[in-house]
Amino acid sequence: MLVVLDLVLLFSNMNNMKSGIRSELPHLLLSLFFVFLFIYYRYIIGKAETVNFIDLLWRVFVTGLLATIVSLAISFLFVLLGNNKISENALLINFFYHINLGLIAAFLISTFVVWKRLILYQKTRKLLLTWQVFEYSLMASILFNFLNFRLLDTSFIVLLVLLVVMGLILSFNLKWVAYLNFKQKWKSILLILLVILYLWYFLINLFNFSTKYVLVNDLLNNIFILALFGFIFLYAVISLLVILFNLPTSSVFEQKLEEVINFQRLSQSIQTGQNEDQVYDILLDSSVSAVFASAAWLELDPSAATPKNRKILFNLDELDCERVQATIEKSKLRLSVTDSIGQSNTSQFSGALKDSSFRSVLIMPLLVKGNETGRLVLLKDVADGFDKEMIDIIGTFVNQACVSIENFQLLNDALKNERYQEELKIAQRVQRSLLPDALDSNPDFDIIAFSEAADEVGGDYYDTYRISPTKIAVVIGDVSGKGTSAAFHMSQMKGIFHSLSQLDMGSKNFLIQANDALSRCLEKSSFITLSYFIIDSESRSVEFARAGHCPTLLYQAANNTADYFQNKGLGLGILRNENFSKYVFVNSFQYQAGDIVVLYTDGITEARNPSLEEFGVERLRKIVQDNHALEAKQIQEQIIQELYAHCGHNVLNDDYTVLVIKFK
Repeated sequence: MLVVLDLVLLFSNMNNMKSGIRSELPHLLLSLFFVFLFIYYRYIIGKAETVNFIDLLWRVFVTGLLATIVSLAISFLFVLLGNNKISENALLINFFYHINLGLIAAFLISTFVVWKRLILYQKTRKLLLTWQVFEYSLMASILFNFLNFRLLDTSFIVLLVLLVVMGLILSFNLKWVAYLNFKQKWKSILLILLVILYLWYFLINLFNFSTKYVLVNDLLNNIFILALFGFIFLYAVISLLVILFNLPTSSVFEQKLEEVINFQRLSQSIQTGQNEDQVYDILLDSSVSAVFASAAWLELDPSAATPKNRKILFNLDELDCERVQATIEKSKLRLSVTDSIGQSNTSQFSGALKDSSFRSVLIMPLLVKGNETGRLVLLKDVADGFDKEMIDIIGTFVNQACVSIENFQLLNDALKNERYQEELKIAQRVQRSLLPDALDSNPDFDIIAFSEAADEVGGDYYDTYRISPTKIAVVIGDVSGKGTSAAFHMSQMKGIFHSLSQLDMGSKNFLIQANDALSRCLEKSSFITLSYFIIDSESRSVEFARAGHCPTLLYQAANNTADYFQNKGLGLGILRNENFSKYVFVNSFQYQAGDIVVLYTDGITEARNPSLEEFGVERLRKIVQDNHALEAKQIQEQIIQELYAHCGHNVLNDDYTVLVIKFK
């Protein structure tokens, strides 16, 4: 529409005709065209939230390239036409000029929108306010097209200078440059140079059209277009200079960033599910990258409980490694001083190498839990290749790697301990199932038991078995040791007890057969103390034999006395041959109403208070004698109550087990 109106006006002027079109209408259409382009590019570029800086510059380059190609094609067409009448036709010239006008306006406005995104990166309220003033002023300058100002008019120049100065102030907002790496900065330099080249070409093109031909809408008289030229050029030049000045420091910043990333990788090795070998690999890669090492190896010390004796090599083979190692041993290396945390007292060596393709070496030991688990060796092919900063960096990496390895080991220990706890819980359930829920009863007596393990799993055992309607076997035992092995041996004892008791073989034969059976399955370092009783309610008698267990306490109601049986005996599994029978002695006694038998393990009598005083057999005897009138349950409770009153509820040193039998 703009092209048609301008050509109609031009044709009318050339033929002294009235077109009937007001002169303000083409200015209005041109202004609307600019506004449309601004809205279009603001939407297209503004909605691309994830576009990075290089992509934004690339968009500017592509738009400028397309506009330049079309403009060059138009120029080439005029060259082909030469100086004939067609090339001098005003209508044709203005037609192609309008194409140039649209291309240049599209390039300038799209570049302006990109510059806006770059300037407002990490914006502040003040910066945003300044930009809004500049942008609104720039858009308002479009209205000057209706006032027919020319390039050399004073008002035109003043307004143009004001807009350019505002653009210059905004052009120093270049925070985005700091986030470019070395490669991206070189790309940015190239793209910005091309933008400046586009600006130069388009401006020359406009001057050529303006000076050679009569134009309906000369862009050189448009404040908006010229202000865009000035602002885009200033920001491009300032950006170019800033990037060039920052270029030498880019590699340093990238190196520091890589060091931070590598340190983070080492720090997060556990969270990312990596193992010790992967931590060693990360350490070697990070160290080589941090100091630009020519070669390196990481040697794990087999004497430090590492998984295996091995070397991780970088840029050298095993044979080269051995040669360098021999050279290092011959060289006199100096101790390196570092402030790295945890490494101040370790042997870090750096120095020069002779008779080797490498000229300098840095040796850093790996300390885990105070033990040297390996060493990191870094090599460079230049002399004095490791300065203090490099040594500090490697020390930091080694420290963090050692912390990660130690954390791995602690985590593994924790997992093992957790599995052990689970196994103990299972063993505890098994052990509890081995102790009877209820003991065999008889109208002639009451029998009550109490047992508490010192660890999760105890080694004390008690049980009863009804041999006949008038006979009941009672057993109490103490397995040597504690924990799962004691519980395992207790389960063996339970099986033997139930197997042999039903044979009604008497207490002596029971112990002989039990010793023979246990001798086949017990470890050589293990044994079981035991007391075996047979209570016969028909004859009101008790027969028992003791295999190294605690002496039995008997309270006799007839004379109101409580004494211990002093019969001898040898623990099961101590003597594993036929001579064991020589150490089995049988005792028996007749019971009467009110008599009390107390069976217990040594955890009861050897329980200590904070002053290391034992509970003792005398205290137990006195408790039974003083409370003989109570029921069996109450006597057992009184014993336990006095026991805890003596030693408190601290961690048990041994299992507590007590059986109280009271006859009626």
